[in-house]
Amino acid sequence: MARSTLRSNRGTAAGVVTDIQARTRPWVLELLLSLRPAQWTKNALLFAGLIFGGKLLQPDAVITAAEAFAVFCGLSGVVYIVNDLRDIDTDRRHPIKSRRPIASGAVSRAAAQGTAAILAFVALGAAFALHTGFGLIAATYLGLLVTYSLFLKHIVILDVLTIAAGFVMRAAAGAVVLDVEISDWLLVVTLLGALFLALGKRRGEMATLAGGGTDHRPILAHYSTDLLDQMITIVAASTLLAYAFYTINPETVARFNTDLLVFTLPFPLYGLFRYLYLIHLREGGANPSETLLTDRPILACVAIWACVTAVIIYGPWR
Repeated sequence: MARSTLRSNRGTAAGVVTDIQARTRPWVLELLLSLRPAQWTKNALLFAGLIFGGKLLQPDAVITAAEAFAVFCGLSGVVYIVNDLRDIDTDRRHPIKSRRPIASGAVSRAAAQGTAAILAFVALGAAFALHTGFGLIAATYLGLLVTYSLFLKHIVILDVLTIAAGFVMRAAAGAVVLDVEISDWLLVVTLLGALFLALGKRRGEMATLAGGGTDHRPILAHYSTDLLDQMITIVAASTLLAYAFYTINPETVARFNTDLLVFTLPFPLYGLFRYLYLIHLREGGANPSETLLTDRPILACVAIWACVTAVIIYGPWR
């Protein structure tokens, strides 16, 4: 009971902060924040094709990948606006989400709708200008994630699978726009890794929000912590196995002319274990993007993994 009261007080405090922010922040800044730029880090997956396609050292390819990244940042912004418009009433009761520009009233519904429409038109136009196949994936991604915001997020299991599919589309789009092949195993790793984060997010929400979070996210009523723990365990193990198979796959060894990628396995192993530690002992995981960007051990793990992988793939022995 004390814990629920504490959370309720936090929600009230959040409302006060929202009022202050709405009066002091410029409207343009509020509109930009409604696109959730902090979440754009998820689109870094578009660079997977650049790195694992062997084009990291080609300036033209880097520029194209950066343009593709910008397109998906725009599409992500559209999805977030649609989601916030859909959930405006429940967000206003949330201790953190009530601070969002649309929920707080700092950005009107009309302004949000107009911004989403213009941004979608510009982003999709740019996507097809870059590459037809990339444009088709971008349009499919937008349609799927908007559908998620409208009703798929209220269907148990399909909600987390849809989130994971969005990450796979990012990785595939990054390969298509550069006309490079990406390993099926790498796509499987992306799917499972994203699913791990999505399930961890649900687990974190149930642990940190009052009443199990069902008032803020109704789908949580169809989950339990025991069920989520079992699913997370299965997906975590599958992710590690899929990554291990990718590193020792003869196709991978032949493509990079080295079998050293297997020595990068300890990094995802530590990263997954660290994230499980944060979920179970630190009540983390409710916001994967924030967790991944603020937890120093995870940041160090990702940075070292990226450096080691780049050295192995682009080393002098190639």
